[in-house]
Parts: sequence; C-alpha cells; structure tokens
Amino acid sequence: MSRTLLVRLLAGIPFLLISWIGYTQSQKQPPQLTINKVKDDLYEIEGDVGNVAVYITSEGVILVDDKFEQDYEQIVAKVKSVTSQPIKYILSTHHHSDHSGGNTKFSSTVEIISTANARANIVTHKQSNAAPNMVPARVVFTEETAVFLGGKEVRARYFGRGHTNGDAIIYFPALRTLHTGDLMAGKTPLIDYPGGGSVVEWTKTLDAAMKLDFDTVIPGHGPVTDKAGLLAYRNNVEKLRNRAAGLIREAAARTAFGPACSCCRLQRHARLIAGIAGWKPGWKPAPRRIL
Repeated sequence: MSRTLLVRLLAGIPFLLISWIGYTQSQKQPPQLTINKVKDDLYEIEGDVGNVAVYITSEGVILVDDKFEQDYEQIVAKVKSVTSQPIKYILSTHHHSDHSGGNTKFSSTVEIISTANARANIVTHKQSNAAPNMVPARVVFTEETAVFLGGKEVRARYFGRGHTNGDAIIYFPALRTLHTGDLMAGKTPLIDYPGGGSVVEWTKTLDAAMKLDFDTVIPGHGPVTDKAGLLAYRNNVEKLRNRAAGLIREAAARTAFGPACSCCRLQRHARLIAGIAGWKPGWKPAPRRIL
C-alpha cells in the first residue's frame, strides 16, 4: 500500500466517525418537509435528514420513523395533506434523534414500536448529543413483529448489527418495498460504534435483508432507490471493511518486522480503523485471521 493511498484513506476516517453525528444534530429552524408518493398508498416525507414512510390504510396511518421533535407539526400536516386518517402506529428503525426524536410528541396518541436494543439505547442515552427528553418505544421486539391495520400488513425485522445494534428493516410485502433506516444512508456507511454498530456484521445484515421479495427501497437518508441500489451500497460497506482489515494486517506485519517508529504510527492508525470497523478497544495485531 502506497503512502499516498494510506494518507487518503486515513484522512477519511474522522469523517466516518463524526458524520453520523452531523446527521443527528437538530437545527433551530426546521427545514421545510416535502411528501412524495412512492406507490399506491405509500408515501415518504423528506427534509431535515431522516426519511419518514407514510402508509395509509382504511383504519389509520402507519409511519416509519418520526424525525426530530421539531418536525412533529410538519409531519402531521403532511400526513393530513394526503389522508384524513389518524396516525395509529410508528415503527422506529433505530434510536437516533433524527429518526426517533418525534416520539416525544407522538407517544401520547400513537403506539411506537422498535427493537429491544433501540429502546435500550434511548433509555441509556447512547446518543450523547440527543435531547435529554427522548421517549423510547413502549412495544419492542427482538427478531420480528408485524402490524395489521385496515387489511394491510407491515413487517419489522431485526437481522443484526450494522449502523447500530438495534436497526430494524421495515417491509411492506404487498408493495414489495423496504424502509432500511440507516442501514442504507446516502453513499457512505455511517457507523455508530458507541451505539453498537459494526461494519464487520453490516454486510451480513444486508445480505439477510436482500433475501426479501422487494423492488423498491426507502433509505434512511437520500432518494428512493431499488434493489440494485441497495446491493451497490452493501458492496461499498464491504469495500470499507476490507480496507480496514488490510491496514490492520499491514500494521501487524510492520509491528513484527518494520522500523519501530513507522510501525507504531501505522499500528495507531490501524487501531483507529479497527474501532470504526467494529473491533473492540484493546485490539492487538497478533491474530493472522482478522474477519
């Protein structure tokens, strides 16, 4: 590996560590939200980061995520612009405040459902920059659950760690559509290591989700895409993991055979990347098998 390539890769590490925080910081004046039709009775609300899915039934509305607390009024207004049905359920993809911050205002009238880990992360304040009044879901699941409303079904699945340790994939079987939460967000994987995230397990989690029957994907951030788009994102995660593993192996080799000063610097770099990739602090460059 050339010095130039190593420098370029390492230069991107701080961004990976803090970019998810940038996604989850609220603003004083919330941006204007827009609502777009995805298919049939399914819409998505964009703006102020996290994407919200809106599924209309004859007995009420099911949301996926609810953005920041400051977006509550706009979310309600956007839902009313497409239906007179009340919001009955919110399925949370994970604990970050740009996806679950609205729980604070919705929880008095709406049943909120999340993974058990997502609830625990809110209760234990895993997100350090979140509002102190975050409200966790009252109903949780560990592997899967479903909501049946107005003759329609929405499934929530937990396939494993990735962005956090509590990411839910929301599946609309009749519409062949997924909401991934931040298991797909923009172009770069955002790994919340304090929240249990892991780039090592991320690809396995997405591989399990890819087995579902779907053709449309609502990501946690960014435009609506398709199954090929999710596969491309999964492959980008794998590239990041492999780069991290390569640097760790190089650090191990230089620790054993290279100049002390040079290998110590590379070892520190590798340990930093190991943290991003999901390895525990205290990593030592001894094992030959990394992943």
